[in-house]
Amino acid sequence: MGGEGKVYTLADVSQHNNAKDCWLVIRGKVYNVTKFVEDHPGGEEILLSAAGKDATDNFEAVDHSRTATAMLDEFYVGDIDTSTVPSNTKYSPPKQPHFEQDKTSEFVAKLLLFLVPLLVLGLAFGIRFYTKSPA
Repeated sequence: MGGEGKVYTLADVSQHNNAKDCWLVIRGKVYNVTKFVEDHPGGEEILLSAAGKDATDNFEAVDHSRTATAMLDEFYVGDIDTSTVPSNTKYSPPKQPHFEQDKTSEFVAKLLLFLVPLLVLGLAFGIRFYTKSPA
């Protein structure tokens, strides 16, 4: 555990955000996972998408094994200054005007359900009537 006792700000961590220099924050601790990027079982894109950020939610969303969690120790470089990490805010969707569903397509569908069988029946009757040979 090379960086034990060192405290980093989120701004410090955010500078390490690529495949050649990849740091993550997980559960208040800072990890340099650069050596592990290519070997990550989920692919390097997973780590790179969280590089330089607080990846706690991403990490906990996946059911990591105890072995995977224990591997974090070898990548530990220090702790995060929690005052520099924005608090999680609850997502609230943007305000949108009330949507009034267009009933036209529903009406057309019902009309077609009624008219199509009538047209088929009329066509069959017409073909039978006009193709019937005189007796």
